[in-house]
Amino acid sequence: MDLRSEKIQRILSKYKFHDVAVEELQKIYRIYPEMMPSTGTYSRSYNIPIQLWLMDSFPFTPPICLLRPTSNMVIREGKHVDKEGRLHLPGLHNWDYPKSTVVGLLTEMISKFEEDPPLSSKMTVDNKDPHELLAFVSNLQINDGGRTHDQQNIKVSVIGGGDLGMSSVMSILSKCKVDKLVFIDIAESSTKGGSTDLEMFSLPKVEVSKDLSASAGSRVVVVTANSWSSEQSYVSVVQNNVDMYRGIIPTVAQLSPNAVMLIASQPVDIMSHVAWRQSCLPPTHVIGAGCNLDSERLSHILDINLNAHKPAWVIGELSDNKVAVMSKTGHSSNVQPEIAAGSSSTKPLLDRAFEMMKNRGQRSWSVGLSIADITNSILTNKMKTHSVSTLAQGWGGIGAEVFLSLPCIMGTNGSMRLAGVSLGQEEDSKLRESVTSLSNLISQLRI
Repeated sequence: MDLRSEKIQRILSKYKFHDVAVEELQKIYRIYPEMMPSTGTYSRSYNIPIQLWLMDSFPFTPPICLLRPTSNMVIREGKHVDKEGRLHLPGLHNWDYPKSTVVGLLTEMISKFEEDPPLSSKMTVDNKDPHELLAFVSNLQINDGGRTHDQQNIKVSVIGGGDLGMSSVMSILSKCKVDKLVFIDIAESSTKGGSTDLEMFSLPKVEVSKDLSASAGSRVVVVTANSWSSEQSYVSVVQNNVDMYRGIIPTVAQLSPNAVMLIASQPVDIMSHVAWRQSCLPPTHVIGAGCNLDSERLSHILDINLNAHKPAWVIGELSDNKVAVMSKTGHSSNVQPEIAAGSSSTKPLLDRAFEMMKNRGQRSWSVGLSIADITNSILTNKMKTHSVSTLAQGWGGIGAEVFLSLPCIMGTNGSMRLAGVSLGQEEDSKLRESVTSLSNLISQLRI
């Protein structure tokens, strides 16, 4: 076998084990002298069906990318694809428009899929590996009532210690029916504490960990962690939280891709926005605790103290610019709630209720109860309307990509905003001011 040609020598020089490769080729020639060497480029061609969901905030947020295998294909779970077929690529996690484009994303997919194809042909019964069949049978489990183990396992994770983390754990245990509650007290958070006490007293269903991997498979992930510092500027203080989130959110989203992420870190509207960007989850699956506590207090005052038996919500930024709105229908109505347009008849009532709740602070235990109530609505698919921090773009004429508290129906599939309405002049002005303020802050952060 003549291996002396310049072209063949050039190709072989790139081989990691050049001498051994040449020796093997010479052996082949001695046994099969009719075989002649030639060079070429080996490539594989795959037709991989994918689906891209472009959200209403595209192109500033990345597409949701899913594999859509045909009936004779199966998903190969791996580094870049989960068992549901959702793609997790560096280009998605680091999406930064206008640098990031769908064309670039598709190019990355081609490269990654050539290295590690995400789909394989489905084996028929005739050619199925007997060892694979044996493994499948050994993993079969008897279930009750037709429900699988995965369906029964209701798992919630709370990430971040301190008073709020502990309050959230205790409130969720009291309010919600869970099979496991994981409490992760991460080292990077300034709000630490509580994990040692939980370990000492061994509460049923509670697992204490310092590893984010313990949150895998959660239905709801609550994030209460904060990373405060002595930085002088407010932007620098918030940036510390953003930097901490970068080490938490993408990992948690990959470990629980179907979870609803509930943010309670401060400032909640900004951190909910950051979590959504970093997680690459749909906006319906990333919410903040926002004005839910104020909304529950407002509705209670209206119902008990002022004899107005209609739900009401506090919306907007969790600041002095928050405003109140009321439902068109009463508490007992079976129809989907709608926000009543701002009017001179409801404003005095809402203003009075607002005044009565002014001195009620946002204490850790009360926020924890609010978090548990939202969590319960998600786990039980209650379809209750909560005022949570959500992507507000497109609501009531808001054009900017910001997170604000808005009335959302909460269930197992996350949040669904109620339709926007025209607000009173004062309320609309406060909302617009918050949009400008939040947009300005988010633009200064390195997410």
